[in-house]
Amino acid sequence: MAARLIDGRALAERIRGEIAEEVRELGEIGLATVLVGDDPASDTYIRLKHKAAAEVGIDADDIRLASETTEEELLARVAELNADASVDGLLVQLPLPEHIDDARVIRAIDPVKDVDGLHPLNFGQLVLGRPAQVGATPVGIMRLLEEYDVQLEGARAVVVGRSDIVGKPASLLLLHANATVTVCHSRTRDLGSVTREADVLVVAVGHANVIGPDDVREGATVVDVGMNRGDDGVVGDVDPAAAERAGLITPVPGGVGPMTIAMLLASAVKAAKYRRGILAFPGA
Repeated sequence: MAARLIDGRALAERIRGEIAEEVRELGEIGLATVLVGDDPASDTYIRLKHKAAAEVGIDADDIRLASETTEEELLARVAELNADASVDGLLVQLPLPEHIDDARVIRAIDPVKDVDGLHPLNFGQLVLGRPAQVGATPVGIMRLLEEYDVQLEGARAVVVGRSDIVGKPASLLLLHANATVTVCHSRTRDLGSVTREADVLVVAVGHANVIGPDDVREGATVVDVGMNRGDDGVVGDVDPAAAERAGLITPVPGGVGPMTIAMLLASAVKAAKYRRGILAFPGA
């Protein structure tokens, strides 16, 4: 029996409607994105983010800098945006050109405005179980699991991928939801023997078909974060045939992707609430 599909588009649409209402109540909310260079994938992501922001009434500033921009010039621009009262949320699109230190730029972002949740203060708050700003994709994953009543307390959760953007924060959110969490990566021995034990399997490595049907436990919930572009269009990290074994599974596209955009908008609204004193920033 094929798995039930987790409809990320439908949930994201509902969340975006709720966000639009919050924006109307709060008034103007400003989101600034900074893209250095002309990476095609990054350009696509930025365009999607701005389209979604406009649809919910968020005033988004699309800042484009040449690939030759120096690290000091970028840091100066980040400082300007930190000081700009009209900017509630700030996102510097990664990856940056090789001559720029990603970590230094991330540290320079005001933690309250850090809608990607990558600043060390925000990451530390997540580790401590007092999350402030958390990345859109991990939060989106948790909202999907909540929407479909996936039992996490006491469940065996396996996260494949240890990136700062998805794998690590997702594993921490699952841990704080009282799941028993294992994190796998490229050095994991006999990956399938670990993933087959998972009640909840989150896969975020950026390689098509890393997980096959035989790597999935019967009836498991599978969250496929992958977005890999190939000759057949966009495919995930999980072989679609895994749907024959899973109980719930996110499709690609239409699963995690729409939720990432929706939760980014939610992070911008949260930043506005922090800055206006409606919410207390946990790191203060």
